[in-house]
Amino acid sequence: MTDPWVALAADTDPGERLGQLRHAHEVFTTAGRLERPVRPVVGESWRRSARARVSPDGAPLVELGAGDIGPYRDGHPLAPAMPVIRELMSSYATDGEHLLAVCDALGRLLWVEGHARTLRAASRMNFVEGARWAESVAGTNAPGTAIAVDRPVQVFAAEHFLRPVQQWTCAAAPLHDPHTGRVLGAVDITGGNRLAHPHSLAFVQAVARAAESQLALLAPTPAGETVRLSALGRDEALLVAGGGKIRLSRRHSEILVTLARHPEGLCGDELLVELYEDESVTPVTLRAELSRLRRLLGPELLLSRPYRLSAPVDADFDTMARRLASGAVAAALSAYAGPLLPGSQAPSVVRLRRRLDEQLRAALIARGDPGLLADWAYSPWGEDDLPVWRALAAAVPAGQRPALLARARSLDIEQGRSPSPATGSQRGTVYLRAEGRPTAGGTGSGRPQR
Repeated sequence: MTDPWVALAADTDPGERLGQLRHAHEVFTTAGRLERPVRPVVGESWRRSARARVSPDGAPLVELGAGDIGPYRDGHPLAPAMPVIRELMSSYATDGEHLLAVCDALGRLLWVEGHARTLRAASRMNFVEGARWAESVAGTNAPGTAIAVDRPVQVFAAEHFLRPVQQWTCAAAPLHDPHTGRVLGAVDITGGNRLAHPHSLAFVQAVARAAESQLALLAPTPAGETVRLSALGRDEALLVAGGGKIRLSRRHSEILVTLARHPEGLCGDELLVELYEDESVTPVTLRAELSRLRRLLGPELLLSRPYRLSAPVDADFDTMARRLASGAVAAALSAYAGPLLPGSQAPSVVRLRRRLDEQLRAALIARGDPGLLADWAYSPWGEDDLPVWRALAAAVPAGQRPALLARARSLDIEQGRSPSPATGSQRGTVYLRAEGRPTAGGTGSGRPQR
C-alpha cells in the first residue's frame, strides 16, 4: 500500500483484514499494545482516543438539538458550499446506499443525507445531525480523525475505535477557509465495506477541493487587524499584536500554535490532549499555564470557554501551507524558515511539523528543480536528508553530479549503520534548534548553482 491514508489497497481482501483488525483492536483496548496490521495513522488515533478516555463501547452524544441545529448551520461558513457538495455527492450516496455528511471544526455533524435505509441504520449509533464525532469524544472515525490530523483519511471497519461503529467504513477530507487556511470542518462519505477502496478517498478529496474553490469564489477577503505568529525555525515563537512584539516561552508557543489551528476554540480536556504526551499532567497545570499566558497577552486576546483567540492569526506556517497547496513550491520554500517549533514534543505540534515537512519535501522532489532542492539539502534541517540529496544529484548537470552522489553514498552508509532517532520528519534528518531564523550551512563545493 503506497498511500498510508487509504485503508485498503485495491487488491486487499477486506474479510481477512477485518479479522486481523478486530484482534488488534481487542489487544489494544485490553492491553494497550498495538499489533499489525494497524496503520500508523490509525494507531496514533487509537492512542489519542485512549488518552482522551473514550470508551470503546460508548456512543457520541447529540450536542445540537432540533431547535439549535438549523440556525447554527444556516449561519455556518460551510453553508455556501453545500450546493456543490450535494451536486457532487448526493446521487453517489443514494445510489450506493451511502451517506454524505458535513461536520464543523468541532466534529459536530451539521448535514447528514443519503439513502433512507442507511440513514436509519446510522441513527442507531448516533450518526445524526447535531451529534459530535470529534476524535476526542467518538474515537477514531473518518470525519473526526480528518479534522485531528488535517488530512484526508479513510477508516475501515474495525479501525474505528468505537465497537458499535465497526460495521461501517468511511472516508473524509478536511474543509478549509480559503483565505486563512483554517479548518472549518470536514466532508465525509459513510457506508459499508464497498467504500473500502482507494477511489473513495480520492473522491472525497476532490469534493473537498471543489467546496473550497466555491468558498473562495463567494467569500470576501477578511478585513481588520490580525495577529501575526512566527513559529517556523524557532523553539520560542514570536507574536506581533497591538503594535508590540512578544517572545513566547516554549509551552506558550505550543499553546498559541495549537489555538491558531483551532480558531473555533478547544475545551480544557481537548487542549490537554493536544499539548501533553504525559497523561499525568493535570488540568490544573494547564489552567495555570493559560492564566500566565492571558496575563502576558491580555484578556481581550485569549478567551475561555472554550479557549480561543479573539482575533484572526496570520501564522507563518499557514502561509507556507497555503502557498504549497496552490502549487507555488518556490514561494512555499521561501516562507519556510525551518521546522515548526523544532524542540517541541506536544502531540499537536509534532503532527503539524511532520505534515508540513513531508508535504514540502515531497513537492520539492516532485518538482525536481536543482536550485530548490539545493536550498533544502544545504540547510541545517536538510543536510542529512538522503532522498533530497539523491533527487538533487539526479537533477543537476553531469559535471556537478559526482560530489552530490558521494554525499548521498556517505549518508546511505551512515544511516544504514546507525539509524537516527525519529526527531525529524524523515529518517536521517536532524533538526537544529534555533533561537531565531536558522541560517543555511554546509555550502560546500558540491552545491549546484541556480
